[in-house]
Amino acid sequence: MRRPFARTLAGALTLAAGAAVAPLAPVAPAAADSVVVGGRPALVDDTPWVVALSSRDRFGGTRAGQFCGGVVVAPTKVLTAAHCLARQVLGGSVEAVRDLRVIAGRTELRAGEGREIALLEARVNPAYDRYTNAGDLAVLTLAEPLPRAHVLPMAGPGDEAYAPGTEATVFGWGDTTGYGDYAGSLRSAPVTVFDDVACGRAYPGGPEGRYLPGAMVCAGDPAGGRDACQGDSGGPLVARGRLIGLVSWGRGCGRADSPGVYTRIAPLTGFVAG
Repeated sequence: MRRPFARTLAGALTLAAGAAVAPLAPVAPAAADSVVVGGRPALVDDTPWVVALSSRDRFGGTRAGQFCGGVVVAPTKVLTAAHCLARQVLGGSVEAVRDLRVIAGRTELRAGEGREIALLEARVNPAYDRYTNAGDLAVLTLAEPLPRAHVLPMAGPGDEAYAPGTEATVFGWGDTTGYGDYAGSLRSAPVTVFDDVACGRAYPGGPEGRYLPGAMVCAGDPAGGRDACQGDSGGPLVARGRLIGLVSWGRGCGRADSPGVYTRIAPLTGFVAG
């Protein structure tokens, strides 16, 4: 999923060229949201901190129930987008989804490797605003720990990884074209961090949403063609070896005038640690 406004990324995360802006979460029991458009195959062995959120009861077994992405930031702690846990996505409360799992160590969703881990707790950022999508983050506590090698460091305030022009990568199992062609295997797409002025120009407000610099970061390809998409919601945006954002929302997928918008991690590290 991806795009609370024009495009949300809950569901399936696909790196595609040319998709829409809203939180990326599904409103029906189909893959939740974004796909990596304009991307390339990736291996979980190389990026063990990338995980998938799954519920076969809610989303079916074709893609192992994958509906959003996530990222490991501590042995028992996974971050995802708050909108991935919304009632309209899950069909009820988090507690009611008895088979909700985090899939770790699996590149191909239909393969048998890796682990499917139950949750002990899900904490949604209390400052999350579902109307603006500011603070779009939730913390999942795993019932079993993952190896420390699976942990990705988080960027803090003032981190140089947020500098405009920084090369970054987004990961997911979402829509790869913007037309519902969901990936069965993990994909990644190279993107560039945009400056706040360009992000604000792309999303000045109205029905397509407003970019809020203190809570968000946007990234994409100035020429279009590389982006997160439906089903990628909650997946990681990584720059200089650190987590700088989570797939949150956007307008279409892979459009030159519509970079993807990500939850800015640096202001939320205190909540994550708590």
